[in-house]
Amino acid sequence: MAMGIMSLPWSLVLALTIAVVSAGDEAALLAFREQISDGGALASWNSSAGFCSWEGVTCSHWAPKRAVALRLDGRALVGALSPALGNLTFLRTLNLSFNWFHGEIPASLGRLRRLQRLDLSDNSFSGTFPVNLSSCVSMTEMTLRNNKLGGRIPTELGDKLASLKVVSLRNNSFTGPIPASLANLSYLQNLDLGLNQLVGSIPPGLGTLHNMRQFTVVRNNLSGMLPDSLYNLSSLELLNVGVNMLHGSIPDDIGSKFPMMKTLALGGNHFTGTIPSSISNISSLVALGLVQNGFSGHVPPTLGKMGALQYLNLADNKLEANDNKGWEFITSLANCSQLQNRISGSIPADIGNLVGLNVVLIANTSISGVIPDSIGKLENLIELGLYNNTLSGLVPSSLGNLSQLNRFYAYNNNLEGPIPASMGELKNLFVLDLSKNHQLNGSIPREIFKLSSLSWYLDLSYNSFSGPIPNDVGSLANLNILILAGNQLSGKIPDSIQNCIVLQWLSLDNNSFEGSIPQSLKNIKGNSTAGAILLSLSVILLVWILCKRFKQSHKTLSQNLIVDDHYQRIPYQVLLRGTNEFSEVNLLGRGSYGAVYKCVLDNEERTLAVKVFNLGQSRYSKSFETECEAMRRIRHRCLVKIITSCSSINHQGQEFKALIFEFMPNGNLAGWLHPKSQEPATSNTLSLAQRLDIGVDIVDAVEYLHNYCQPLVIHCDLKPSNILLSDNMSARVGDFGISRILQENTSGGMQNSYSSTGIRGSIGYVAPGDWNS
Repeated sequence: MAMGIMSLPWSLVLALTIAVVSAGDEAALLAFREQISDGGALASWNSSAGFCSWEGVTCSHWAPKRAVALRLDGRALVGALSPALGNLTFLRTLNLSFNWFHGEIPASLGRLRRLQRLDLSDNSFSGTFPVNLSSCVSMTEMTLRNNKLGGRIPTELGDKLASLKVVSLRNNSFTGPIPASLANLSYLQNLDLGLNQLVGSIPPGLGTLHNMRQFTVVRNNLSGMLPDSLYNLSSLELLNVGVNMLHGSIPDDIGSKFPMMKTLALGGNHFTGTIPSSISNISSLVALGLVQNGFSGHVPPTLGKMGALQYLNLADNKLEANDNKGWEFITSLANCSQLQNRISGSIPADIGNLVGLNVVLIANTSISGVIPDSIGKLENLIELGLYNNTLSGLVPSSLGNLSQLNRFYAYNNNLEGPIPASMGELKNLFVLDLSKNHQLNGSIPREIFKLSSLSWYLDLSYNSFSGPIPNDVGSLANLNILILAGNQLSGKIPDSIQNCIVLQWLSLDNNSFEGSIPQSLKNIKGNSTAGAILLSLSVILLVWILCKRFKQSHKTLSQNLIVDDHYQRIPYQVLLRGTNEFSEVNLLGRGSYGAVYKCVLDNEERTLAVKVFNLGQSRYSKSFETECEAMRRIRHRCLVKIITSCSSINHQGQEFKALIFEFMPNGNLAGWLHPKSQEPATSNTLSLAQRLDIGVDIVDAVEYLHNYCQPLVIHCDLKPSNILLSDNMSARVGDFGISRILQENTSGGMQNSYSSTGIRGSIGYVAPGDWNS
């Protein structure tokens, strides 16, 4: 009797196989979640929905039950990394950056042979470099920066991962030498080994990696010379070997070696010799840092040929500029951002010809002589720093012509004579520091105290100023710090000082004041200590107060809600300039509570959005306090990021309150859904995928506010115009001016910390979040 072999149909075998591997991927993902705390970020990870729809999971199109990408960056995940991730064998992308993972990186990740992109940066992983990762032979990008990894970088990294294009191990604790095997990575474009503890020399073989664009080993303990072979990498755009123990000189023909170089950073080493004049042939150079080396001779006078140059730091070298030839280079520079060397001689009168200068910093040098009158021709100057030199003579009255100047530092010199009254014309000045010149004398001009723009600080300490403090000191309503210590000032402290309502630091010691302390100063409370101020009727009255003036109780809340040590402080004058005096050109939009302006910070490639509140009615001031209270509590990638707040007095003497946010270059959702232009514009058309992504971002934000924020926040005005779009078209929820914050009461229920008897929301629209049962 014939025997037959029974076999299952291939379709059934395939179905069973898919079911098995699908269950394996789901089990691996659930095992990963079990070891972490997700704060609700992974709420979608449940068995009621297929894992391919889970947050951060992407499945293959041709193998629909296999996970090919896991992207959970910036989700505030906390815990150890499960070895079960090694079972996701179809994974091509694993991105867990910007979380709080700790412990060792599991060796099981070495089983991910298809893995191409691995990003575990900005966590707290520890232990040694997992050698098993060298089995991920398909990998093109490996980013492990900003962790706590240590030990040696294994040679297997260069021996087996031949496809690598990006390797970033920055800011860990790796020791030992740079593996010579990295020279085998012929496709490598970006190698970042900065901020570690690497020793030895830079392997010459790295100079054979002709695809290299960025090479960084800053802040290690490397020694020896830069290999000649590195100068053959004509594709380099960034070379940063700063803060090591490297020595040698820059080759004379460097200008022909790096035609694409944008950043060349050699600072903090032991390089010697002269700065080659050919360096000015690198026309693409944006930043040149040669600080803290042993370079000598003259600075090449041809530096001005580098039209793209934005940053130049030659500080702490042995450069010479003791004659006109040594100063020729400065006349060729359109914008010298840092010039801090042991340079002697005097500032040439020719500096007045550089009318395009915005910043002049000549500090920590041996410069002597006088400040030339011609400096008053630099009408575009924003910052003038002449501190820590040996300058002498008078403060030139021509400084009063610098109408754009906002910062003037000339402390620790040998300047003498009176302060010219013309400095009262500097209506944009918010910092003036002439301290420790010792020979500046005469009375302090009343015009200085009338500069309402002064907001950061005024420091005239340790000079020889005499006479009383003018009553005009009360005009400094925006000033945070006033230091007049160590002079020969006399008379009574004027009562008008009470008008300096935002004063935080007042120093009047070592003068010859008489009489009693003004009653207004007794209302100032110290930050760290509270007690009686001893009154002295003797010749010297010491007043050293680190203080914050407490305004009326209804004004106190807004000052303390947002402004804290970890928030940047931006004075009113900076906002005034950055918005072109809050001009209509910079207006982004208006609402019932105020207006939003585009603001570009001085000397920074940074744009902010400034929401200025209309304080004409008390409810608008309440809106400022409400939004402060809401914004200081929330942190989520789908909410507009608060930068800081500003509570001050404007140039018209009126109260000013504003919130400063990150700038959203693509405007709000309403502008995309309902463009004002009657003509269709493809640039304002949202694809279906973009609409879905925006919807998901909004849901994520609202879910966080309603369920995971502590305390809970209800927005109360969620509408397209309050949904802002970033540069990559991701959505950010903003405008919390009428939000409600729910505090848990003693009975376990929720109660409003802010309430209103009126209808909340916009005219013609009430958000669902504001309906109450």
